[in-house]
Amino acid sequence: MPLSDAEARRLYDQAALMACIGAWECRLADTQLSWTDGIYDLFGLARGSAIHRSSIVDLYHDESRAEMERLRKRLIASGQGFVMDARIRTTAGAERWMRLSASVTHEHGRPVRIHGAKQDITGEKDMWMGLRRLAYSDPLTGLANRRAFEMQLSDLRRHTGDACALGALAIIDLDNLKPINDRFGHAAGDECLRQIAMRLETSFSDAAIIARIGGDEFGLLLCSAAGRPYLLHRLEQAQQALARPVTWRDTSIAVSASIGATILRPGLLHDPERRFAEADSALYVAKAAGRNCLRLFGEATGDVAMARSGVPRAS
Repeated sequence: MPLSDAEARRLYDQAALMACIGAWECRLADTQLSWTDGIYDLFGLARGSAIHRSSIVDLYHDESRAEMERLRKRLIASGQGFVMDARIRTTAGAERWMRLSASVTHEHGRPVRIHGAKQDITGEKDMWMGLRRLAYSDPLTGLANRRAFEMQLSDLRRHTGDACALGALAIIDLDNLKPINDRFGHAAGDECLRQIAMRLETSFSDAAIIARIGGDEFGLLLCSAAGRPYLLHRLEQAQQALARPVTWRDTSIAVSASIGATILRPGLLHDPERRFAEADSALYVAKAAGRNCLRLFGEATGDVAMARSGVPRAS
């Protein structure tokens, strides 16, 4: 049987609340807002309470607020509707994501009100961010993975001719992981990798990225305007920290790491593959020198041939 208008409205309102969506309208003459219950819930306000545009806009994060205001002005000027995802905080301080859609109504050729829908999409955003973390992180160490490192490395192309404080690209190789696995088991080897990862994070908390790029290899992109001596000092300190024994099941396991690095000078053309190959060749020299040491490209390497297998390709 057909529904009455009241019944249809009741069912619609129930469905809208279940979908965490609400309708809104703003009268342009005086910016007076009208909301359905779903939007009050979204912002954490009591249903039916007084609302003022200026105080509601303050609940948007700065970047979302700026984008929303830009699109709003375009909508009023051109009639071009929009849909955007915005970060907001409720009146209680809870962080949420909201999908905002907007259109404009004209009377006698003049825009008189804008209106649309707002939907809580926090769960959707959390799901996609979780999937992204899985796609770009190493499950063993929690660091970024090879794919994320390649993407970050490809950004070096953008630093041509600017004053970005690029510092160093380094490759760190855990020495003798296979003997550790053979003697103590793979669980011990995994713990060594985790400890090396944590020490790298401690030593380079300001790094652009720290990633596990292979079984026992880590990649590091460091930004600093302090110059070559400072960067060398930090790499040396990290190399010493990586050489501390790892405790596993009351057993002290001797570990060490070899580091190959190349200095990234600001304002120069940076080819990601070439810079990686420079650090890789420096690592090759460090391993050949007896392991547990640091080498910079162009100093102790003698500009050894720069291509070994496994150089990542920039995405």
